[in-house]
Amino acid sequence: MTASPVRYENKDGVGVITVDHPPLNVLSRAVRDGLMAAVRQAAADSAACAVVLTGAGRTFTAGADIAEFGSTFSGTDINDVCAAIEDMNKPAVAALHGTTLGGGVEMALACHYRIAAKDTMLGLPEVKLGLLPGCGGTQRLPRLAGAEAALDFIASGEPISAAAAQKAGFVDELVEGDRLAGAIAFAKSKAGQPLPPKTRERADRIEAERGSAAFDAKRAEIKQRQRGRHAPLRCVDSVENAFNLSFEEGLKRERELFNEALSDAQGQSLIHAFFAEREAAKFPGLSPDVRPREIKSVGVVGAGTMGGGIAMSFANVGLPVTVLDRDEASLSRGLSVVAKNYESMVRRGRIGQPTMQQRLGLINGAVDFSALGGADLVIEAAFEDMAVKEQVFRELDKVCRQGALLASNTSTLDIDRIAAATSRPADVLGMHFFSPANVMRLVEIVRGKETAPDALVTAMTTARALGKIGVAVGNCDGFAGNRMLEKYITEALLMVEEGACPSDVDAALTRWGMAMGPFAMMDLAGIDVNWHIRQRRVSEGKPYGSPLLDRFYEKGRHGQKTSAGFYRYEPGSRTPLPDPYADAIVEAYRRDLGHRTQRVPDQEIVNRAIYALVNEGATILDEGIVYRSGDIDVIYIHGYGFPAWRGGPMKYAELRGLADVLADIEMFQYRFGPRWKPAPLLVSLVTARKWKWPKQDRR
Repeated sequence: MTASPVRYENKDGVGVITVDHPPLNVLSRAVRDGLMAAVRQAAADSAACAVVLTGAGRTFTAGADIAEFGSTFSGTDINDVCAAIEDMNKPAVAALHGTTLGGGVEMALACHYRIAAKDTMLGLPEVKLGLLPGCGGTQRLPRLAGAEAALDFIASGEPISAAAAQKAGFVDELVEGDRLAGAIAFAKSKAGQPLPPKTRERADRIEAERGSAAFDAKRAEIKQRQRGRHAPLRCVDSVENAFNLSFEEGLKRERELFNEALSDAQGQSLIHAFFAEREAAKFPGLSPDVRPREIKSVGVVGAGTMGGGIAMSFANVGLPVTVLDRDEASLSRGLSVVAKNYESMVRRGRIGQPTMQQRLGLINGAVDFSALGGADLVIEAAFEDMAVKEQVFRELDKVCRQGALLASNTSTLDIDRIAAATSRPADVLGMHFFSPANVMRLVEIVRGKETAPDALVTAMTTARALGKIGVAVGNCDGFAGNRMLEKYITEALLMVEEGACPSDVDAALTRWGMAMGPFAMMDLAGIDVNWHIRQRRVSEGKPYGSPLLDRFYEKGRHGQKTSAGFYRYEPGSRTPLPDPYADAIVEAYRRDLGHRTQRVPDQEIVNRAIYALVNEGATILDEGIVYRSGDIDVIYIHGYGFPAWRGGPMKYAELRGLADVLADIEMFQYRFGPRWKPAPLLVSLVTARKWKWPKQDRR
């Protein structure tokens, strides 16, 4: 017989209910059932003057078991557990610690009192999954903390400290030292006293704040900052119900709104993104015995924008870094930018001066490759040119110790060819950071044909240690993200050739949900960067972009770095502004083409841009460049500003319907020719009446 993950024991006259379901004490069916049994046992224990709820291990509880969402409900409803706690005739005290989330917070709200370890964090993060609290959180929290605090906490999904929760009114006391001993002492101090009103019956904040302007203000804020998002608005509606409906009616409506959110495409998309991120860290078929190499020191080749950002990423987690560049002037210039970045963080209150000094002290400079001889990991971030990279890796092969991991930050170039410049291809792979590397969370981990399994595991483990999301991809031109981006950018440029304005394309896609339009993105990354990729691809007989890109490059309009690209930029500003000179370049190019231009409707702009990603993504999946379709979604959400609430390009296509997506792609093929040939995988799935991307590893 399996032991219950919840145990009850009487300690010194106090009934103690402990959730012990590692690693995070999630409220699975077995836990819910165990909690209900333990609450009943505690209520019936005449030798217990009070009750304490606590969690073993790292946290009180991290909330619901998300894997159960969408499945047929069974077992005890956590709402019934909360009601049973609230109805006890003896003090019930929640003893909180760790990161207490979701249903854990909601269960604590049903207790008569809440105490917390000082380092506890509390959160109701359901909105980040496209949902809302579904266990009474939107009804009980306003009764304890009022409208504004409840709205901020629930609609943002951001965790707050125990001290902030105490100030808001839903934590009663902070404890130091042994939290269970503190909770038992607190519970005993309340025994024999009149019980406070049940949370569901508290009415003072409700009466005082009914009709508050906070609700309309929060809706306006959400519509401005989170355009198109459904869940935050549902959160506001449900909190407002606490002020306009009875508790029972509000709780019923909360569950209805939760179920609506669960079936909403946005909820499905965000839950998909949550699980896809966790799956992305797994290497199918790799032996569980493979262990990562130890990384204690790091080298970075190149002190430019990428190299400096990569060095900061390692220094930020306490690892010493040696940055190498070709001469003292280049090195000094690069390290001064790093210092300015840290100074900016201090000015903005992100870190303190001592932290800045500690991190800068971990970054050393060098101009001789021999300085990298003792590094456990060296990341090359030199100019995106194969000859340059081959020379760098020949030098690294000479000086680096055996077993050191050698990684290239290349965004497009052949990892196998780079590895061939060394005598140790098993130690070579790609670690493609995204700019700015100290901010962006994505790292594409590129496996070469000879990359050792432990090298892959080390790169993935290192990305995680940096607080980043590693996604394994195969070796091809552009890997996964930039190979797809090529199709997206090309389609955007061709729409401008036809008559769309760059600002029209960007506006249509940002309204749809993209963080940035393709033309603003090219200005940010550098038109010169895209131009160099285009020149290489054209020389290899592979189409990329449009000659329109050449016109901007030739005029010296390289984007934000020159304050002029497809837009203009004021000094010190990254805000794209209209520029008649850029418009004139586009008009002159169209005249030279000699064809009649016409407006491209917004919906067509979106479909052509996004389906260009989907179609290439299907080919990448079919070729085994990625392990799973969700890997592509993770790459685009975390590397390219794709809205998580749309799930990533591949999930979005599933939710739109693969047959409908294929029909549009076939129509584009009829209108625009071979560049829109449908991906064979997409055609085969629709022909077989399969409406989801294959789940298995397709290497």
